[in-house]
Amino acid sequence: MAGQSVRIAILARQPQQIFHSGDLGRLWSIDNANTLNTLLKRYKQKGLLFRIYKGLYSLISPDKLDPLLIGIKALHGYAYVSTETILIQEGIIMQMEQRYTLISKTSRNFQIGRHHFKSRQLQDKYLYNSTGIIEKNGILKAGPLRALADLLYFNPRAYLDGIHTVNFKELNNLQKEIGYPLTK
Repeated sequence: MAGQSVRIAILARQPQQIFHSGDLGRLWSIDNANTLNTLLKRYKQKGLLFRIYKGLYSLISPDKLDPLLIGIKALHGYAYVSTETILIQEGIIMQMEQRYTLISKTSRNFQIGRHHFKSRQLQDKYLYNSTGIIEKNGILKAGPLRALADLLYFNPRAYLDGIHTVNFKELNNLQKEIGYPLTK
């Protein structure tokens, strides 16, 4: 029991809310995968940990976590929120999207709980260019122009409802800085 209390206390002191099983093994100094999996299973059964998704755990109920954070953590690598998710929030696209769109190293559609995610794969030279990306509450998000530049990179003929609000000179400057083809 003392080990259990210490392990949970270690997690409670961490700044992040979601942990990959490998991270938990390192935090708790457990090298044996079977030992770690057994421990995680027991902690889940006791209600000490919540299993969010394959290899993802939290001390907090998944219902109380930001779905964007869950989606990014599930990708297990560098990722940011962009394209439709941001453009809908900004009123540049009026259609309702039923999934969150992320940009990462992998192309993937997945669901966690009631939340749907689409990850678009972007080449490293563009993915790791932080121009137009901001961090908010521990989540990387594209600003409106970066989200638009990303969308037009993937789909140069994308339909935009709020096109009148777009400053194309600024958009072209951003596209140049990232290395994307310019939108005419």
